[in-house]
Amino acid sequence: MIIIRFKLKESLPWKEIALNLNSGHVFMWVGRSLAVLVYGAILTHCSLGWVEQWPPALQWAIVFIGWDFCFYWSHRMHHDISFLWNVHVVHHQGEHFSLSLGIRNSWYSSLTSLPFFIPLAIIGAPLQEFIVVGSVHYFIQFYNHNHLIKRSGWLESFMVTPTHHILHHARNPEYRGKNCSGSFIIWDKLFGTFQEKLEDVPIQLGIDESIPSDNPFWINNLAFLKFFKVKTPDFTKSRFQFYNLPDFWIGFAGLLLFAWLIFYISVEKSWDNVRLSYLFLIIFISTISVYGLSKGKIWGVAGWVLFFCIGNLLFIYFYSAPALILLLLTLSVFHVFTVLALTWKQFKNSAS
Repeated sequence: MIIIRFKLKESLPWKEIALNLNSGHVFMWVGRSLAVLVYGAILTHCSLGWVEQWPPALQWAIVFIGWDFCFYWSHRMHHDISFLWNVHVVHHQGEHFSLSLGIRNSWYSSLTSLPFFIPLAIIGAPLQEFIVVGSVHYFIQFYNHNHLIKRSGWLESFMVTPTHHILHHARNPEYRGKNCSGSFIIWDKLFGTFQEKLEDVPIQLGIDESIPSDNPFWINNLAFLKFFKVKTPDFTKSRFQFYNLPDFWIGFAGLLLFAWLIFYISVEKSWDNVRLSYLFLIIFISTISVYGLSKGKIWGVAGWVLFFCIGNLLFIYFYSAPALILLLLTLSVFHVFTVLALTWKQFKNSAS
């Protein structure tokens, strides 16, 4: 983001970046944990045991290629099947192609993707290899969403690159549903979904019918509610804003929350369920509060202060934390006081 802003001289949509970082967030991570548990259960009780009998090098090679094959069909079906698209659409709502877009996912994406990876458990792909290989492939997605690299040389022939993947995020009919591969573009070439950039068709990012809200709850659930014909609020009505924070401070809040998610992931295996649930609650409610901050809501400030700052202070008081987390908490407190100062200044100006 620093390079994009100061070297390329491009403006950054800070509110969208904050939403990208916190769209799925800790809720999705819990879903991923459940998916791993289900995979392990199927592996234990329903596996044919083929893969575990092979030499280790062959195991890793087969799981690495097989995982990407399963991802291709999961990704493609999330575009082709309406119910699954209601999950995946969250990833395509973003209109700024950058690393943060690679993180933007639905709360439910881990759970709806799981069925497509069950064949790996059936043939006996070990759980450790499944997790490690999946992590490598997901890490590659950061490269695919890279804003800075335009062409990747010889990698273009067999890998998914930003050149390929930016087309996948286009809403143009010529590009829609194309280039669904995760790491190896060969799957698109084999199954007829590969598309090169058309010089006479400019890329238009996003979706045709954008979600009329930046609230993480609504972007994750509105499509489902409409699918089941449940009445939803009228988002076209303009609502009064009590204050108007600069976009940068909204983006800063998103970055802080994402750092707390990384902390949650780092302690997930070592902490008990009580502490994890408490930290989950702080992060989840604070995620919704960031939306309130972006819309100038009183409850946004209240939620941000109470659940994020005070909640984390109490958390550190009751449970020991590494020095790095104390630094993160210091930045969090600094942000909270800045938000309070900015909103108070606007209140004073409006009152006078």
